[in-house]
Amino acid sequence: MDRKLSAILAADVVGYSAQMERDEAGTFERLRARRKELFEPEIARHHGHIFKLMGDGLLAEFGSVVDAVECAVSLQHALAERNAAVSEDHRIHVRIGINLGEVIVEGEDRYGEGVNVAARLQQLADPGGICVSAKVAKEVEKKLAFSFEPMGQQKLKNIAEPVQAYRVLLDPAVAGKPMAVNRHPRFRRNLAVAIGVLVVAVGLAAAWWRPWEPPLRPTALTANAKADTRPSLVVLPFDNLSDDKAQGYLADGFTEDLTTELARVPGLFVVSRNAASTYKAKQTKPAEFAAALGVRYILEGSIRRVGDDMRINAQLIDGSTTVHLWAERFDGQWTDVFALQDKVVVSIAGALKLRLISAQGKADVAGGTRNPAAYEAYLQGMEIYNRRNTPDEFAQAVRFFRQA
Repeated sequence: MDRKLSAILAADVVGYSAQMERDEAGTFERLRARRKELFEPEIARHHGHIFKLMGDGLLAEFGSVVDAVECAVSLQHALAERNAAVSEDHRIHVRIGINLGEVIVEGEDRYGEGVNVAARLQQLADPGGICVSAKVAKEVEKKLAFSFEPMGQQKLKNIAEPVQAYRVLLDPAVAGKPMAVNRHPRFRRNLAVAIGVLVVAVGLAAAWWRPWEPPLRPTALTANAKADTRPSLVVLPFDNLSDDKAQGYLADGFTEDLTTELARVPGLFVVSRNAASTYKAKQTKPAEFAAALGVRYILEGSIRRVGDDMRINAQLIDGSTTVHLWAERFDGQWTDVFALQDKVVVSIAGALKLRLISAQGKADVAGGTRNPAAYEAYLQGMEIYNRRNTPDEFAQAVRFFRQA
């Protein structure tokens, strides 16, 4: 097994699923054009190469971390210029993460923690922004003209040790100051299932907790959320209360689907599930969550599955007053999981007095499914794919996807 030290750049398109749903052919062509006329030549110009392409993103390797950062900055500036010339619904916003670390070399592919950390840092970046590890910031701080804003120790999913993250300040005029940028919902890969039979016409968002990490503090996201006049909500990752702790993928999948459905609502301010998951290891009071994320409402809950029987508990909290606005229990069979998801969406909308608009059923959305077995296989594959530390894990995830 060959290993080497590389700078890894991970890039991901913001709102990919929503754009594909609105205009599949047009979105595909725009992304392909951007990749061909911007990403591929710019990465090559900075002596890097793309080793993995996904529908909504890419992974690239560089021999020099300076080249990687310069390439990322150049890409974001070029995208900003192109976005300024087109309408909002045709704009392509990208998050970029960069890490310097050891990778496993297998043919043209790269694996290992060096790659995984870059992918997780990308999830922390602002739309149109760049997030790097401490190793990257230290290597380039005296070699490039960019400033870096500390983001604190971040507990990244499936990474054993916390990682010190930094935000690249692209505009010298705001060096050392929080960037006031929009953080729209992050739609990752196309879900095998979209929850919605209903769409809510107002706003919400996402975040979460656990022990021993530094206390929450206001961020650029907080200021941006407060400046937004739309209602906002954070969907905290649901707890897995099943006796089989390996079924955590059910709670994660339910949380992601619920967040995605709410994020699709027009006129809604949504904090992405990935932003929420950065707080997953913190045990924090609702009021502190609301203050840190700049949101009004907090949705939390749990899932318990015994055989085919399911129980979902959910509660909605007003973060400004800590008053529990609504709490409900939903019982049903695993075969009714989609109906249970819909019930939660309807109940939340009712609690917030939001108007519901009829929409297409989940089976009609982006190749979705009403088959619970296919849905479960998909969730199992996503759990493994998200931690893919080895080629074997990647292959295992692919097997679940094929099964789905």
